Amino acid sequence: MKLQLALDLVDIAGAKEIVSEVAEFIDVVEIGTPIVINEGLHAVKAIKDAFPTLTVLADLKIMDAGGYEVMKAAEAGADIVTVLGVSDDSTIKGAVEEAKKSGREILVDLINVKDIAGRAAEVDALGVDYVCVHSGYDHQAEGKNSFADLQAIKGVVKQAKTAIAGGIKLSTLPEVIAAGPDLVIVGGGITGESDQRSAAAEMKRLVSQA
Repeated sequence: MKLQLALDLVDIAGAKEIVSEVAEFIDVVEIGTPIVINEGLHAVKAIKDAFPTLTVLADLKIMDAGGYEVMKAAEAGADIVTVLGVSDDSTIKGAVEEAKKSGREILVDLINVKDIAGRAAEVDALGVDYVCVHSGYDHQAEGKNSFADLQAIKGVVKQAKTAIAGGIKLSTLPEVIAAGPDLVIVGGGITGESDQRSAAAEMKRLVSQA
């Protein structure tokens, strides 16, 4: 089980500052969609250059032109790129084909997918590397989480690894770990803490024991 830090509401300098605090406790650093919108793929390159041993995920939430957008993310140094599960199969196939050319990985985000288990099985068959259940900011504001969705996809995903994102903090992490995802994605549960380093260290300790 691996720990991913999601960075959303910072600029490149702010991202570097946070990652330098917690790098030893995380496996993957996510350049979130808001950073990509504000800074472009320069943010991906800046973090990969500054922390070359970390796996860098570009949260592009690709919906179309899968192959091209994965190619550009890979050129910027992304190791993992996200594609939306609600996009067409052809988009996901194109993303997977392009990723394989350069040894990158594809994470399919099931945010806003209605039939979680059904779509998880479909994208798993397309050869993606991760299938992720995700309660976004708007979902979290409504009190939703992805724990039940994780259980649903664990029963149908046979080839890909599973991931969970959205509102995970120290108090809810044991419940997440018990469900057995391969990748736990944490944003505000680390970045929103006054002592980010100790929060990341404790989360890594719990994840590593799983």
